[in-house]
Amino acid sequence: MRAVRDAKWEPTVPALVNLVAASGAPRLRAAFAAAGLDGIRPAQAVALVPLAAGGLHASDLADRLRVSRQAVAQAVAALERHDYVVRGPHPSDARARIIELTPRGRHALRVMRATALDVEKRWRDVLGENRFGELRETLLALRSAETGESSGLERGYPHGQRQAAADE
Repeated sequence: MRAVRDAKWEPTVPALVNLVAASGAPRLRAAFAAAGLDGIRPAQAVALVPLAAGGLHASDLADRLRVSRQAVAQAVAALERHDYVVRGPHPSDARARIIELTPRGRHALRVMRATALDVEKRWRDVLGENRFGELRETLLALRSAETGESSGLERGYPHGQRQAAADE
C-alpha cells in the first residue's frame, strides 16, 4: 500500500517549539565541553535548574520537572557520579535525602544561563525587540494555560526561583 502524501502538511506549532528547543542542545554540549564540564547531557542538565534555590527531595524535583521519579533518579545518579549534585541528609527527616548542587553544578548552571542568553540575543536579532517580547509573552501565556499556573517565571526560572541563586 502506498502512503498518501499531503502536499499541505506542515509541522504543528508544538512540534516547531520542540524542534527549536532541541536545536540548542549541540550549543549547550559545546559550551559544557569548552568549560571543562564533562559527563553532563543537556537533558540531564535541566534537573539542575530547580536546585538553584536550594536542595530538594527527589519526589519534589520530579514534580517540579514534571517527570517520573524514575527519570529523576537516573538523572541524579548520573549527575552525582560527575559531581554536579550531592545527596545529603534531610534536616528534619532522617529517612529522606536532599539533592543539592555542588560548586561544579552551580558552574554548569552559569554555563547554561550564558548559553541561553546567547540564544536569546540571536532570537532578538532575528525577530527584533517587539516580536521577541511578543514571543516571550505568548510562551508565558501558553505555559500558564497548559499548567494552570500563573506565569510565575522570574528571570527564566520555573516556580519563581531567582537567577541570583544560580550566581552564587
